[in-house]
Parts: sequence; C-alpha cells; structure tokens
Amino acid sequence: MSAAATLTALDAAGGTNRDTADESHTAALPLFTRVRYGVFAFVLQNLLAPLSFISVVKRERFSATWTAKPDLVKTYPIRKNLPIRSAVPSSSLRPSQPQPRPDTKQSIFFPASYTGSKSGVKPAPGAATAAEDVNLPLLFTIHGGGFVIGSPPDNDAWNHKFASQHGFLVIGLNYAKAPGSPFPNALHDLEALITCVLADTSLPIDKARIAIAGWSAGGNLTLTVSQLPTIRPHIRAIIPIYPVTNFLTPATVKARTRRYKPSLGGFSGSASDYLLPLTDMFMWAYLPPGLPTHDTLMNPAFATREMLPPNVFIIGCELDMLGHEDWALACKLAGREVPGEEEVLGREEVGGNLGELVVEGDERFAFEEVVDGGRYRWLLVPDAVHGFDQDIEIMVRDEEVMQGLREKTEKVIGIVGEWLLSGPLKVGGV
Repeated sequence: MSAAATLTALDAAGGTNRDTADESHTAALPLFTRVRYGVFAFVLQNLLAPLSFISVVKRERFSATWTAKPDLVKTYPIRKNLPIRSAVPSSSLRPSQPQPRPDTKQSIFFPASYTGSKSGVKPAPGAATAAEDVNLPLLFTIHGGGFVIGSPPDNDAWNHKFASQHGFLVIGLNYAKAPGSPFPNALHDLEALITCVLADTSLPIDKARIAIAGWSAGGNLTLTVSQLPTIRPHIRAIIPIYPVTNFLTPATVKARTRRYKPSLGGFSGSASDYLLPLTDMFMWAYLPPGLPTHDTLMNPAFATREMLPPNVFIIGCELDMLGHEDWALACKLAGREVPGEEEVLGREEVGGNLGELVVEGDERFAFEEVVDGGRYRWLLVPDAVHGFDQDIEIMVRDEEVMQGLREKTEKVIGIVGEWLLSGPLKVGGV
C-alpha cells in the first residue's frame, strides 16, 4: 500500500491528525538527487549494520566487563523480523523460560541474583510476593538513526542502567528502516509490537504505569506513535530525547539556531553541525512525496496537548541543530511563549563543569508546567552534541569531554526516572 493510501486508511480510522486547511505536500526530488541519496543510504546501511552486529556480538559474548546484556530477546509472530530487547531490574521477579514455539524465539539473560519467575511464582530470596510488587512499571524505548540506520542494542547500556536504577521493565523496540520502509511503516511496526507486548501475559507489566522514550528519529516516533488511538490510552508519559519534530524548516535554518562553542575544541567545538550533511538524505528516505506536510504523525511540532499523552518531558542538546525545535515544542505544550527562529538556543559561554546540568534558575535550560492536569517539562543539556548519551567516543576523541557526557547521561537517567516515579507513574497515581 502506498503512503498516501495508508494515510487515507488511517484517516478513516481516526489515526491521523491532519490540518486539512493546509494543502502543502512533500515534494518529489530530482532523479539524480534521489539516486545519490539512495546510494548514500545503501552504503550507510550495508557498512554500519555489519559493524554494529560485530560490536554487539563482541561485547555480549566475549567481553568480561560488559554487564548491560538484555534479560530477554523476543520476537512476536506479527513482526518476526523485529525482535525486542528487555531489561529487568535485579530486585524484581523474572519471566519464566518457556519452550520456544515455532513462531517465537527467546533468549533470556539474568544476573546471578535472579532465582524466581512470574509464571509459577517463585520469588528471589527476600523479594516481595504481593501482587502489586510482582508487576513493574514499563518503559518502552525507541532507538534513533535518522529512520535509516540504528538498532535496539544501541541503547542497551542506557536501558540496563535505567531498569536497574529505577526498578522498571525496559523494552527496546525495533522498526523497519527507510528508504525500503518509509513513513508511515515504522509507526505500524511500533504499534504492532507495543500491542503485542501489552497482550503478553508472560511479562510482569503494571499496565497503569507505562511510558515511552526515544532518541532522535526515535524521539519523533515516540511523539507520533503515542498519538495513535490504539496506543495513546495506554501511555501515561513520553520522553522524546533530542527528537526531530519539524521537517518543514530547512536544515540550513536549523543549523543557525544552535550554539557553536569553538573553545570546547575538537568534535564538540566544531564550527558546523555533523547532522547537517545527513539531514536531507534522511528526510528523503523517510518521507515519500505527496504527504500532507502538517500531518502531526510526521511533524509532531504541530501536535496539540490533546493529541498526546498527558505528560511530556522533552530533552534537548545545546550543540544540536534539532535543539531549537525541541525547545519550541516544549514551550508550546507548556503554554509558554514559543521562541522564534531568531532566538538562538542556550547560552554563549561554556559551563564551568563539563558534567553538570542546569536544572533550576535558568528557564532556557529547564522548566516544568502543569497544564490541564498534565506535566510538561523541558531540559536542555548544556555543551552537549546530538547523541551525547550514545557510544560516540570514536567521534569525540577527548576523554575529558566524554567523561563529562557520561556524567550528564547518568544524571539524565536519574532525573527521568525520578520524574516518572514521582508523578506520571507514581504508585496509586491517576
């Protein structure tokens, strides 16, 4: 089915939010440009995917120090080619180990402290057995990669840390990549997998306490899949992390709205944004021509509070061409004045400590508003490039800067978990 036909079908089911007064559509590119972008995407996918696979195998099977292995790798019949990866906190009960059926495959990894299962409940020594303690709050995560590259293992370390620190079941979702699987196919994949997970009685899920987080392209998908009428009622909160929210603003304009800090030196102090030469190719790969440009399932910058789950925590990066649009969406949802493109994100000076966040006292970096019973929060990570919390040592090549980014990542994980557990996913919360 074509993208346009799929959107027509979604419209009929109430699954899109299109501004019918706006008749602009995504444009077709010249043939030579399409061929050039197609070759570029092919090279990226066929070069990076094998390297990523080798890296995952090396760290999971041969590294004595790698501890962020998923506890469960599982596929569902509806998307056999898209396995999900789960992490379970060490203090919880673990899923059972059923015999694999022909339509599923499961690889379960547990630390030595696990001795129990939810099926035929046998808790770990000292673990609580009351029903409310068996089921866990659930965080779905969606990886980034410009809709073209990337995979769930990219976020294994983040997912493992979050699960262990906050007592969550964390599930890394997968989706087919563009240009072979363009918009809105990724939304269909995620919708199908989320639905399967929520129907899976073998997983210890507290269905009143579910959130979604995603990075970059995965942040866009977090903002969009949570709008679907089949998904939105189940989700209490979303955490888009440096998401792309607006495909209409030209990449060159976006690049002018961020800070550049040459005094940082190296990769972080670069005079250009490393996403800039990739952005148009990613957009071509994901968005077929003829799509209505104000559809909020594509451009969540146009979404209203009513279209999204009731709690939204947007995290941006100061040294990121996507940071300004993230700031603008956070302000819009919080009922604040939306900054114009002439307002540059963040501050001119470098922070005094490379590992510190600004969490109060400067509303350019942090604020939270309660509107109509929902919580809308903004956090800007200072002196941080897009992907600061990913495995980017090979690009940064500065141990002092990387140490600062690691410290910021740890703090962001702490802040997100505390925000969820004290508010949207608070036990007994409404």
